[in-house]
Amino acid sequence: MNKTFKLSLIAASMAFSASLHAADVKVAFLGGFTGPLESLTPPIYAGAKLAIDQANAQGGVLNGSKIKLLKGDSTCADATAASNVADRMVNSEKVSAIVGPMCSGATIAAANNAAIPGGVTLISPSATSPALTDLKDNDLVFRTAPSDAFQGKMMAKLLKSKGINDIAISYVNNDYGKGFAESLAAAFTAQGGNVAANQAHEDGKADYRAELGSLASSGAPTLVVLAYADGSGQTIIRQAMESGDFEQFVGGDGMVGDKLIGALGGKLDMIATKPGSPELAGKAPFVKAAKAAGMDPDAVFSAQAYDAAFIIALAIEKAGSTDRAAIAKAVRGVATAPGIVILPGEWKKALAAIKAGKDINYQGASGNHEFDAAGDVPGVIVEMTVKDGAFVEVGAIK
Repeated sequence: MNKTFKLSLIAASMAFSASLHAADVKVAFLGGFTGPLESLTPPIYAGAKLAIDQANAQGGVLNGSKIKLLKGDSTCADATAASNVADRMVNSEKVSAIVGPMCSGATIAAANNAAIPGGVTLISPSATSPALTDLKDNDLVFRTAPSDAFQGKMMAKLLKSKGINDIAISYVNNDYGKGFAESLAAAFTAQGGNVAANQAHEDGKADYRAELGSLASSGAPTLVVLAYADGSGQTIIRQAMESGDFEQFVGGDGMVGDKLIGALGGKLDMIATKPGSPELAGKAPFVKAAKAAGMDPDAVFSAQAYDAAFIIALAIEKAGSTDRAAIAKAVRGVATAPGIVILPGEWKKALAAIKAGKDINYQGASGNHEFDAAGDVPGVIVEMTVKDGAFVEVGAIK
């Protein structure tokens, strides 16, 4: 073998190795880009993208590889669509992990039909149904938002603190609505309140006047709507305002979207709740980075999406490869004390610690995510109200 040919082979081998070395690591973001939460989806996606952009800008993962964030539309009302897009990401795109889906039914469908069979870690930033707690998930499904079993209790506490003693509940007939309504009704009754009516409705209808008539006949002055801002929730509120049967409206996190207020002519008297970010060390750096990126740091579930993506990136680095089982095993390790504290944006610090063989403890934008055995986290629920045509945060419910 002549020297020139030998050098050419070595150069080609080095170039091939470099190309393998620098291959993108694929992570999917599945969200409701169409459907009843489409106006809430862009800032949630932006939160996840911010985390990935920071990691890529500060060295990437696995010795210089970049994370490629793929987008998929899981809708929020079509379990088949959620299953199909998750199947494509898991089995065709070969993603290493999934951020999302957003809605509970979509998350359960994507997990059962694609993520769990494929051994892929899935972290939802906003699937809040209590049904996820009991999912047979082989320790692959996590969430960075608290369960509605908790949000229902906090909403009940908020309503009682405001002197609201009689409510009617209209909930969308799916995992999210049913679980939230059950939790709220139980907690409100336990605190001495009266649930005068508690009825399911189907999403996507043009007319809910019959349902509203039944709810109004209960005599309750306050209507709680546990549905979606771009779907049934908007139609129900509009038609209830037209009828004048209720004095006040209350909404869950799925209703917290400024597009809802605009669609109702800018006038809406509503109290709402949503998972928020506690005043811990991780909040300030996220708020600073979000504002610098032109994002609203208080957008519903944006901070939770940031945390889901950052934890996935940390787990990939901790695993040392794109092996799906190793990534799943690393999730709790990167987010649980003890360890070197890593805050939002501190990717270089995390890389150095992991490469040195040290434990890390990510403390996120939306809380310190100490996942329990079911993949759930504690959290904080905040009160929202409408002011000057927009939802504004009042403060944490205590």
